[in-house]
Amino acid sequence: MIVEAQVAVNGPKAAVWAVLTNIENAAAIIRGIEKIEVLEKPTTGLVGLKWRETRMLFGEPATAEKRITDAAENEFYKTRAEDNGFVFLTTMRISESSSGITLLSSHETKPQSLVARFKSIPLFLFKGVIKKAILQDLNDIKSAVERE
Repeated sequence: MIVEAQVAVNGPKAAVWAVLTNIENAAAIIRGIEKIEVLEKPTTGLVGLKWRETRMLFGEPATAEKRITDAAENEFYKTRAEDNGFVFLTTMRISESSSGITLLSSHETKPQSLVARFKSIPLFLFKGVIKKAILQDLNDIKSAVERE
């Protein structure tokens, strides 16, 4: 299942990138994140950055370890997380056009086991809830950029 959302941001691409990649302080920027613990830092760039992220999901704390697997400065980064037989792939992308800056977030959920495949059947019922949460994250990033 793939869920995407995007927002227009009033600010320069570099400012959007700076807020977007401020993973260590994401809990202060994105209200859906309760806690961030950086586990591994690459010597240069973003690829290899690994962190543990805790969010409240359906009233319960949920923690996932995420790793940046690919990135291009001021353009995009991709993360991978695994949990309970699922792989979660996220792409955060900044695009620029004559109408301004757009921040796009794409989340893909891939079941890896038979049990996970069965668990994934009702996921489409939550697609709207997931999109709303992604949009809230993007709007929190937008607000942080536009305050600066």
